[in-house]
Amino acid sequence: MARRTGRRPGKPDTREAILDAARTAFAERGFDAASIRAIAATAGVDPALVHHYFGSKDQLFLAAMNAPVNPGELIPRIVAGDRDGIGERLVRLFLGVWDSPAGTAGVALLRSAMSNEWTARLLREFLVTQVLRRVLDHLDVDPAELPLRGSLVASQLIGLAVMRHVVRLEPIASAPAETLVAVVAPTVQRYLTGDLPT
Repeated sequence: MARRTGRRPGKPDTREAILDAARTAFAERGFDAASIRAIAATAGVDPALVHHYFGSKDQLFLAAMNAPVNPGELIPRIVAGDRDGIGERLVRLFLGVWDSPAGTAGVALLRSAMSNEWTARLLREFLVTQVLRRVLDHLDVDPAELPLRGSLVASQLIGLAVMRHVVRLEPIASAPAETLVAVVAPTVQRYLTGDLPT
């Protein structure tokens, strides 16, 4: 009988061990400081196995977060077009994801983040590194203002998600998405590109 060749399969729990190590690393060190090598060492596997299962660090982070969508695939739709419409495109896409079946995982994450600091850290890292940084990098604004602008945008969007899907405050909970885009987008646009108080 011929001997099988190719990559040796990992143990069934190897993938979960990597994800556990990744969640801890991202929560404790943040996305930028966490390394594939350190995550692999914590999981007791070779770094190549992490790449085999997840590809890049971004993909590992999305898997660790159980993210319903990949922001890297959506951000180009937000930043394409004129600068004055970026707030509207961001709010529309945000609501499109949260109002879809994929938004269920986001709602569960929000609920958990409100009572669990570890999950809150992961959510912060996700918002900053996977969403806000990618949007803000396309704006021609003072780099010193980016943290404040990003935080303001996050407060508006997460507040909207909480009121619509967790607290279910009416009429926000049942309002048509386009109504919310019309009223929220100008505020998000101001946070992104408007003048900030000195």
